[in-house]
Amino acid sequence: MTPSRDSMGDDVANASQRRSRPITYALLGGLIAAALDIVYAIVFFGFRGVSTVSVLQSIASGLLGPRAYQGGVPTALLGLLLHFILMLLIAIIFFLAARRIRFLVAQPVTAGAAYGIVIYWVMNLIVLPLSAFPGTFEFDPIVVPAGLLVHALLIGVPIGLASRAGLSSPSRS
Repeated sequence: MTPSRDSMGDDVANASQRRSRPITYALLGGLIAAALDIVYAIVFFGFRGVSTVSVLQSIASGLLGPRAYQGGVPTALLGLLLHFILMLLIAIIFFLAARRIRFLVAQPVTAGAAYGIVIYWVMNLIVLPLSAFPGTFEFDPIVVPAGLLVHALLIGVPIGLASRAGLSSPSRS
């Protein structure tokens, strides 16, 4: 008996779902990390007198330079979009590494927290200086420790846990 066209189509669809499901977890981890991080930034810097629009424009300034601060809400929305895209890329990098380095899957909290700390330093010491961002990194005894903690717990850990869920799910083949 030969398979029907419908059952062959179902097999292809099921195989496609099995392949795409693990990366979906990684992307979900990136979205969660992005949301937690941006809420933190808006609240933290809001208490320091910085408006939500300015926080988001500062992200856009990595691409647009100082003119991002004259763009109003459109550049703030661009900053929000860039933030989510960057966080998704950060999550995908961890996910791809976790496919090869078993420790990242076996210890997602520890590995994720360490990854978050590495991300903090890479962003502040490499990415921002190479971007159009108009400022420079300065050690602030409140901002730096808070940023490290947030990157470890609110960025790295969700990405680590989501990657583990995707890579250890029964759908992984």
